[in-house]
Amino acid sequence: LDIRVEDEVPGGLLTDPQRLQQVLNNLLSNAIKFTHEGGVTVVMGLRRGLAPFASETLNSEEGVVVFEVTDTGIGIAEEHLMSIFEAFQQADGSTSRRYGGTGLGLSISREIARILGGEIHVRSRPGEGSTFTLFLSPRHLVRPDQEPLPAVLSATTPSALGTGVTDAHVQGEVPEDRPDDRHEIEPGDRVLLIVAEEEHLLISGESAGRAAGFKILIATRGDSALALATTHGPDAIVLDTGLHGVDGLALLEELKRLPSTRHIPVHVISSAEQRTSALSAGAVAYLEKPATADDVAGAVSRLVGFIETPGRRLLVVEDDARERAAIIELVGGDDVEVVGAASSDEALEALGNRRFDCMVLDLKLPRTGGFALLEQVKSDEAYANMPVVVYTGKELTRREETRLKKYAETIIVKDARSPERLLDETALFLHRVESRMPVEKRRIIEQLHSADAVFAGRTVLIVDDDVRNVFALTSAFEGRGMRVLFGENGREGIEALEGATDGVDLVLMDIMMPEMDGYAAMRAIRQEERFRELPIIALTAKAMKGDREECIAAGASDYITKPVDIDQLLSLMRVWLYR
Repeated sequence: LDIRVEDEVPGGLLTDPQRLQQVLNNLLSNAIKFTHEGGVTVVMGLRRGLAPFASETLNSEEGVVVFEVTDTGIGIAEEHLMSIFEAFQQADGSTSRRYGGTGLGLSISREIARILGGEIHVRSRPGEGSTFTLFLSPRHLVRPDQEPLPAVLSATTPSALGTGVTDAHVQGEVPEDRPDDRHEIEPGDRVLLIVAEEEHLLISGESAGRAAGFKILIATRGDSALALATTHGPDAIVLDTGLHGVDGLALLEELKRLPSTRHIPVHVISSAEQRTSALSAGAVAYLEKPATADDVAGAVSRLVGFIETPGRRLLVVEDDARERAAIIELVGGDDVEVVGAASSDEALEALGNRRFDCMVLDLKLPRTGGFALLEQVKSDEAYANMPVVVYTGKELTRREETRLKKYAETIIVKDARSPERLLDETALFLHRVESRMPVEKRRIIEQLHSADAVFAGRTVLIVDDDVRNVFALTSAFEGRGMRVLFGENGREGIEALEGATDGVDLVLMDIMMPEMDGYAAMRAIRQEERFRELPIIALTAKAMKGDREECIAAGASDYITKPVDIDQLLSLMRVWLYR
């Protein structure tokens, strides 16, 4: 193994270290796995003129950071070069039988590279070896003449940004990305935070903000934006999600997770495919790129209108009178006006007469059902961005759930904990200031969120060969402050478990996997004394009689069937982590 760092490479990178290591570890693991003679070489350097290997965006950069992992192994035929990045794809069946699964790691690595603002490409010849190259934008570089970034956020609570933050846990000055008004803000000033990298968005936002009477805060990075939001508590935020080194949607989710910032209206500027995700995460409005100066001015104007509208208005569409009254009692307050409707006709009449900031919708309505009402409302441009919380006791099929997610921000199935979730979701979409809510309702939300406190800082190992499952679970876990490790078969799961220097708190073990299935993996884990009490939850697509007993006999602590219900799984995990 030969590692080389070229002379022109600066001494630092500004990126997510865990994710970068995850990608490099995967590339190295595969290179070593497929190399029997010769060696593996890792080169870090700067490259220019990358065509045809990198995209036009990276080719336009003055110099691109590269990590090249080159091996002298078995190589890959040209016709298979692209397919190896798809989950579970390898050169041929004999490769799979000999080496086990590797496609999941490459698929995830490519996705991580994209999130980090980069790309992965491969060059190879059968019998001669392969070169996998991770390209990162030079915007990630910290050059020798730059001041090192201060540690502005404490590490008390893991966050979606890879940093830690709690309310006002700020140490020292927030780094100034570019001049703004942060030192001139006085009590009573109206403040707008602009988060963007593109110069024209910063200029347009600042100009429009000042014209509207705002003092301006500017951040070009996610960490700075989060620190400014928690320290200064701006009245509104304009957020371009196209930030390098951090996913802008993760920043939005973090803002909406913290009690001190979740009420702040955020107007998102992004590409069309992120619209649904942004609105579901709590954005008050959405502007599609490319955005002109007039578009940005319009966004600022919408924020002003939102701020200056006294109180919020919620429409509850529920045909059961007692249920409707209970919801109104639950979510109502001095800061929210709640209007009830018993049918689709009443709902449409209410929407035609007044403006609403959010709608709670039951699906079982007389005559015109909830599905039809939802589609009709969302087809009206005036209500296209109005958040809708579906609150139903109806058992949903997979097709119905998919259909609903096109229009609804959240789906809550009525159960014992659903009222708390309904209060929390409506507070999010109405941008209610929790400190101003009635004490008993604030306590409900605090208790709901404290239920996730058990997850903060915990390490979970996911052993699963289904890339979709891994992505979904990782997103849910990391959003609750957990650290996630993964293996794509039982053998890799055991290796990850044994190699986790800080330990693993819980394992999710799929049953049907190549090379070593979940049963064999759990039996092997339980043979080691240090893992005898480790919680292991088995995941299986089968729901046959006797499956649970077979999983428990193999060493599972508990059992859940696929497709996994995230809320049910989290409840199960709380039980075992509390123990």
